Amino acid sequence: MTATQILNAFFATLTGLAITLATLPAKAEPVGTRQACGPRAALVERLSRIFGETRRGIGMGGKDRVVEVFASETTGTWTITVTLPDGRSCLVTSGQDWEDRMDDLAHLADAKT
Repeated sequence: MTATQILNAFFATLTGLAITLATLPAKAEPVGTRQACGPRAALVERLSRIFGETRRGIGMGGKDRVVEVFASETTGTWTITVTLPDGRSCLVTSGQDWEDRMDDLAHLADAKT
């Protein structure tokens, strides 16, 4: 498997995880954990101000939930959020060492034609 294939598989897995988590019931939380949720505007502002993150992707999850990926090339941080129908946004997961690699996925667009 090439490095590009590994990165593409990782991105697909990460996206699948975010969508799966977005379809869980709103009150479903593992025992002993708390999910960070709040008004979407405040969360987006904080990601921008503290980490320099901007939205890099968006999609619909189940139950009318919006899944977004935020990232910063400068800091290398990334965050996946889910916005619920009531307007609250929740942090799903975050990490470091983000790279914009959409150029590696260009061959997938050609395969659909």
